Amino acid sequence: MNSDSKSTSPSPGEGRAGEGASPVRAAASASEGREWPLWEVFVRSKAGLDHKHCGSLHAADAKMAIQMARDVYTRRQEGCSVWVVKSDQIVASDPGDKDMYFDPAEDKVYRHPTFYQLPKAVDHM
Repeated sequence: MNSDSKSTSPSPGEGRAGEGASPVRAAASASEGREWPLWEVFVRSKAGLDHKHCGSLHAADAKMAIQMARDVYTRRQEGCSVWVVKSDQIVASDPGDKDMYFDPAEDKVYRHPTFYQLPKAVDHM
């Protein structure tokens, strides 16, 4: 056997998956050059209130996004519910279409809650 044809076994963490490669190393090399998807985070501060957008984060999947959102945006136990949504799944209106979506409602003053007083029990509205 000459030196050109000698066989060497891969050291731990090298080679193809299943051939001595560690699963962590294989997963890391599979995701090299790719960025995790962006997730938008919404937190409800207490029951009865709406969820508010808090920020964004990158995570590999929904489970990881929830865990990371909890760790980053509710560190001081200021929330009771967390939503995460992939940013590419959010559909928004075009700011250029503002007139089409929002101007027609301005002439309908009866849609605005200015004709009655809200009870103190619903002060969060």
